[in-house]
Amino acid sequence: MTITGEYAPSTSGWVRDQVEKIEATGTTHSVSVQDRQVVLLTMLGVSGKVRKVPLMRVEHDGVYAAVASKGGAPEHPQWYANVRKNPVLDLQDGERTWTVRAREISGEEREQWWERCVAAFPPYADYQVKTDRLIPVFLLEAV
Repeated sequence: MTITGEYAPSTSGWVRDQVEKIEATGTTHSVSVQDRQVVLLTMLGVSGKVRKVPLMRVEHDGVYAAVASKGGAPEHPQWYANVRKNPVLDLQDGERTWTVRAREISGEEREQWWERCVAAFPPYADYQVKTDRLIPVFLLEAV
């Protein structure tokens, strides 16, 4: 399944720039955040429009995680509500794109994955300290 519809670019300049570069080059390897790899999520937004967001690449045994950190802000990133409402999305890693279903995790499963997320992108630990909310983690599993 490919997410289709009217595309609404992000209001964030750096997100828009990264998405444009990924689309122009055909690979997520063309961009990075703090010299670390990203993946691209394409989702149907709450608005009904297609949304795209680059996120840190966190992968283990073919399963990916999406971390709703927003840099430790007190509120969730906008894409969080999109994924909660429409959990089937497209995931691009490198040149490969496939359909996944997002599942928010909790408890011991989240703790195990949180360690993997911090190992992939150490600033996540600082982001958690900066906010009172528990930063949500979704697993992205192929459908």
